[in-house]
Amino acid sequence: MSSLPTLFPRALLLSLVLSGSGAAIAADMHFSPRAMMDWPEKSFAGATDYRLTQRDGMTVLMARANHQASAKYLERKIDLRETPYLRWCWQVSNVHSGVNERSRSGDDYAARVYVARKTGVLPWQVESVNYVWSSNQPIDTSWPNAFTDKAVLLALQSGNERAGQWVGEVRDIAADYQRLFGSSPARINGIALMSDGDNANVDATAWFSKMELSSDANPPQCP
Repeated sequence: MSSLPTLFPRALLLSLVLSGSGAAIAADMHFSPRAMMDWPEKSFAGATDYRLTQRDGMTVLMARANHQASAKYLERKIDLRETPYLRWCWQVSNVHSGVNERSRSGDDYAARVYVARKTGVLPWQVESVNYVWSSNQPIDTSWPNAFTDKAVLLALQSGNERAGQWVGEVRDIAADYQRLFGSSPARINGIALMSDGDNANVDATAWFSKMELSSDANPPQCP
């Protein structure tokens, strides 16, 4: 791994790309697999294999990390008073056995979804919530990233019990920031997704069928 991800770990990846202004604040935003595929990509160790593929009779975004780590990200100023909920559908092939996710050497996940907000003018002044499909941490467990206390991970799914199944998620972003950081942001500055396997030299695939920022508090309908 290069020195850049060490100084600015993937947990804070949006700090590398957020300009501080972003696009105009928008209402409900719906991102198709093709739209997510077109997001810019940030590499940490090689490139996760992102591609559009057919799965369960529809087009989805595939993210396979076989010892690699890169992320798709969207820089966008998002008003949480209008769209407080992040909703998405994901699926994983498998989780990673024998990893310590609280250590730097085990900081790999079959699937992650990020939200990030700037807390100052400097690039590293960012708080990031990482929603993860954990390999072994109990669901609803949170812990600080091994590289920085400015990022907190939250396990939404865990283990292989639901691997191979579509799972719908909905998160109240401001409520999660309040829980994990003690802050109540009115807006965030970006979102991202990734699969990574470089630290522990592991291999897994994630699929995403939709993602949206919405005023709807209900979980999305997944295939």
